[in-house]
Amino acid sequence: MTLRTGHIGLNVTDLDRSLAFYRDVLGFAVLGEGKEEGRRFAFLGEGPAPVLTLWQQAEGAYDSGRAGLHHLALEAESIERVRAYEEALRAYGASFQYDGVVAHREGAASGGIFFHDPDGTRLEIYAPSGAEEAPAPSEAAPTCGFF
Repeated sequence: MTLRTGHIGLNVTDLDRSLAFYRDVLGFAVLGEGKEEGRRFAFLGEGPAPVLTLWQQAEGAYDSGRAGLHHLALEAESIERVRAYEEALRAYGASFQYDGVVAHREGAASGGIFFHDPDGTRLEIYAPSGAEEAPAPSEAAPTCGFF
């Protein structure tokens, strides 16, 4: 396969509120921003290429019952870094699906935190290892599949 993910675009209801979350809490840099009324957007990332784009054009909160984005998973370099994000998100007041770091499945080394952005979009920050002792919410299904 020759394709790879270039960036992820999310519709948001309030760009200023979403920027405060993705920039100030998750640490994304603002690479560019459109401020024209009715056409507001922001390119976020690290370095010259955007990783995430926010488009202020949603009229309501995220709806997990509709076709489209299931969740956005972001990889951290270590489980300690995942816990640092958890602390920042709790200070912000983010809504979490599970209490603390959980494993991706029973006995998995990978795991992370599962939470929602200001519009309710489901997000995950995980590390590929370090979660061996963390609980798994379900034995029968991947943790990230049903939250």
